[in-house]
Amino acid sequence: MRVSSELRLDDGVVERVFLLGEIPGVLWTPASARSAPVPLILTGHGGGLHKREPRLVARARYTAAAYGFAVAAIDAPGHGERPRSPADERHRGDLRRALAAGEPVGDIVDAFLGPLVDTAVPEWQATCDALLALPEIAGPVGYSGMTAVGVALAVLEPRIAAAVFFGQGFVPRPQREQARHVSLPLLFLLQWDDAGMARQPILDLFDAFGSREKTLHANLGGHAGTPWFEVDDTARFLTRHLR
Repeated sequence: MRVSSELRLDDGVVERVFLLGEIPGVLWTPASARSAPVPLILTGHGGGLHKREPRLVARARYTAAAYGFAVAAIDAPGHGERPRSPADERHRGDLRRALAAGEPVGDIVDAFLGPLVDTAVPEWQATCDALLALPEIAGPVGYSGMTAVGVALAVLEPRIAAAVFFGQGFVPRPQREQARHVSLPLLFLLQWDDAGMARQPILDLFDAFGSREKTLHANLGGHAGTPWFEVDDTARFLTRHLR
């Protein structure tokens, strides 16, 4: 892991921009990590976004400063600083056209997000290896972010002790089948008025999770309207299971 910049921000959080192989990422750690190692949260951005998307950065910095977690974000394949392939561009266009026309998107989601999940999971695992080697991070590990990648990580990565998924219908069939094998504590956030996603498949996915402890928070509003208080609820949920 090569750190290209390190800044102490005005909230006391240390921000490090890093590159792990060809994976660009950012790590936010609280001042307290200098004296005692802290747990790690992996925060996965939504489709089409960037690891420095303002809402993601605000949540990460607040979680590090107020709750004392280390928080890391990386650019998923074809996102942020990473190049998009012709296939990525084609699938994005197909998805936009199908949504606009009210057509089924299941096959497009499988073709687009399936390969992304297959690549993103080992990249997150490599990132986890590198970050847990730092003296200020001791684990355990939590995940908060994109559902499709999160489901696969929750099943395949034993170091993840709890997860928060942002409820969405764009989940490939293999991950929908994996859902019943998710057994860790789970918080599922759903925007009730998300115009781009049908509500029932998201509720069906929540029902399929095999976790003995799973909680659904449904809030009014569109896709990007998750209330700020859910940041505190998420942090308290992860605090219960990571500390």
